[in-house]
Amino acid sequence: MTSSVICITGASQGIGRGIADYFTELGHCVFNLDVKPSPDSSEALKSLYLDITDYEACNTSFAQIGADHGRIDALINCASIFSTLTMKPFWEIESADWDQVIDVNLKGTFNTCKAALPWLKQSGVGRIINFSSAVVPMGRPNYLHYVSSKAGVQGLTRAMAREVGDFDITVNAILPGATVTEVPRETVSPDQMKAMIQARCIKRPQEVSDLTGLVGFLCSDEAGFITGQSFVVDGGLVVT
Repeated sequence: MTSSVICITGASQGIGRGIADYFTELGHCVFNLDVKPSPDSSEALKSLYLDITDYEACNTSFAQIGADHGRIDALINCASIFSTLTMKPFWEIESADWDQVIDVNLKGTFNTCKAALPWLKQSGVGRIINFSSAVVPMGRPNYLHYVSSKAGVQGLTRAMAREVGDFDITVNAILPGATVTEVPRETVSPDQMKAMIQARCIKRPQEVSDLTGLVGFLCSDEAGFITGQSFVVDGGLVVT
């Protein structure tokens, strides 16, 4: 892939930041769209404040990027509510908490895809990658709002691929397992992480670098005939 204009939501930390670093090191023009301030902003990685639950704000941000560069080549949706969630039975989840998780994780993905679409069309080789989660095929209990939101992202990906194929835009989902980043999390205790590692086919912690190669491939010319697919990357904890 030649130098491309790549937009990544939630790239101030965690998986999103690792993917942003990956593409900037390859020389691409990368935008971080996030509600959190980026630890740094450079010529290679440009940060814009964006609340993805606000469609008009999404439209403004992508219009600014598109107008400046004439196109957007790839949209990678990493932003989501996850690490701050407290695991609990679904009957203890408050309605407001359900709404917030669905609003960010599912509606936010819809908003960014819709706002970026006119500029992805301009690319001629547009790519959309939506981060779902390996908890969907696992059916992991005790945070039903998160699992449901990520199942929605997977369904959105499949249906959207049908709608944008005529524009030569591909849409795929990546379902990562529990990935080690700098972000503290309450959803996986140390003992639970050890148990998951032992249940994997490949018995080691999952790193962001286990995901970047797949993301890079799906954005490449070689992946131009791959769309509507879901890729589980969790070391073989879930084998489907």
